[in-house]
Amino acid sequence: MEIRKDDSQNMGIRLLKKGQNGILHAIFSRMGLFVVLLAAQALFLVSTYLWFREFRPHIISGLAVFTVIMVLYLLNCSLDPTAKITWLVVVMLTPVFGALLYFYTRMDIGHRALKARFSHIIAVTKDSIPQSEEAYRSLEEEDPGAAALVRYIQRSGCHPVYHRTLVTYFPLGEDKFAELLRQLEGARHFIYLEYFIIAEGMMWGEVLEILARKAKEGVDVRVMYDGTCEFTLLPHKYLKLLRKLGIRCKVFAPVSPFISTHYNYRDHRKILVIDGHTAFNGGVNLADEYINQVQRFGHWKDTAVMLKGEAVKSFTLMFLQMWNMDERELEFGKSLAYPAMPGGQLPGQSEIQPEAQPEVQAVEQSEVQAGEQSEVQPVEQPKGNAKGYVVPYGDWPLDDDKLGERVYMDILNRARRYVHIMTPYLILDGEMETALKFAAERGVEVALVLPGIPDKKMPYALAKTHYRSLLESGVKIYEYTPGFVHAKVFCCDGKEAVVGTINLDYRSLYHHFECATYLYGTDCIADIEADFQAMFPKCRQVTPETVRKEKWTMKLAGVLLKAAAPLL
Repeated sequence: MEIRKDDSQNMGIRLLKKGQNGILHAIFSRMGLFVVLLAAQALFLVSTYLWFREFRPHIISGLAVFTVIMVLYLLNCSLDPTAKITWLVVVMLTPVFGALLYFYTRMDIGHRALKARFSHIIAVTKDSIPQSEEAYRSLEEEDPGAAALVRYIQRSGCHPVYHRTLVTYFPLGEDKFAELLRQLEGARHFIYLEYFIIAEGMMWGEVLEILARKAKEGVDVRVMYDGTCEFTLLPHKYLKLLRKLGIRCKVFAPVSPFISTHYNYRDHRKILVIDGHTAFNGGVNLADEYINQVQRFGHWKDTAVMLKGEAVKSFTLMFLQMWNMDERELEFGKSLAYPAMPGGQLPGQSEIQPEAQPEVQAVEQSEVQAGEQSEVQPVEQPKGNAKGYVVPYGDWPLDDDKLGERVYMDILNRARRYVHIMTPYLILDGEMETALKFAAERGVEVALVLPGIPDKKMPYALAKTHYRSLLESGVKIYEYTPGFVHAKVFCCDGKEAVVGTINLDYRSLYHHFECATYLYGTDCIADIEADFQAMFPKCRQVTPETVRKEKWTMKLAGVLLKAAAPLL
């Protein structure tokens, strides 16, 4: 295997030769064969449908009755109202094919085994991290509304609330990248990475150089990325190249030549955990545009948070839940046994006694490998006290809880002064749009910061279909003129915030595996709000006049795409 230095930066390593990634390589490769096979299957389905069309004159009455039955069925099913409209349009335009497509997607043939496996993992790990009664009671006394939200989050899995975690906010991907490299250098036991996108370049090259070196030192290095990378970014053989470096690697839902509803569910999460004491979360993927090393859509605005302390255990668990999806034997205890610091303390908090965790300590004693130190050594951490409360949580599309959306809606419903939001996409269902409008109509300052330069034309056109209605209710909309906003941030009343991977669109809210960090009363919330205040002057504010002057082609595209919004 050839390992090359990145000559343009003289740092990091590359595993691929020039031309081994990109669209052309994808076409003339294993991926190209898969695309051909998928196209052949799609052609077969369409041809079958067209063949049956020849009999339409003889069965027109039956189709009319069938359409009425399907419409009544859809009106009475449990689908989201906006999704119902989409399927009603599809079924009424093409009754037979539309109905077959609907039932095929609802049967979820492609992910039944995935759902069963993930449900089992969630059930097994639901109590793997004990909830501190002291932390929960303290939050309940301080803010019963926030405590009720935490109770709801805990329904969907093991998501405790913590009060001994320091949180650092990074207003740019470049800031996260610099700190991430520094933290990786201190790894001694394990490094877990789970990212939606990994692409070769300076950013991944520098990270990979450290990962390879750490793996050679005996650190347990694991990398997991979504199968969409195989389309244009990384060839299928990349797994083998990483494994030759001593890195354990997996692809979530890799490309397969068979049509399946499984592909509708992507791993959109961004998690990095180091030795159980440090974790990163946010919108930043491992590719050069996220740190403005290359510019595709102007300046790339993204954000992240770094956690140090007890709450890191939750991100360790989330990573291991995904990692164990295809493992015969579940493996959780050893990694969860690592404390945030020796004794569970943070710098400057020696007077705080660690909470008893007998189950975790017992696992630690029984599962630490021979020759490995049983205690994590002190690492350099940010100075200061860990104020406030932190709840890392994951959202998955395999249950009936729309956790990501409801956390956002709860914040909007409890807001008193303001809710400031960054999101790259604005494709709203009726419930979320109502929550945004209702908050503004109650007198809350609701401000949305969206991209000024879009990365995708269709979502951009769909976002603009919501502008008029939101503006009429008093919602403020800003477009970031320097470039593209990829951040996913909520900040409310100077006391609550969410930083994570969850966009305001159907993909994130309904179809993706996502994660985020809920913050209450932490010092970094002031930094998050300061970031918003620094962004507003760089944005153009949307007004009813600018909406009227929008290009007719953009308006038409939005109108036409509206019916298919839940499927995009």
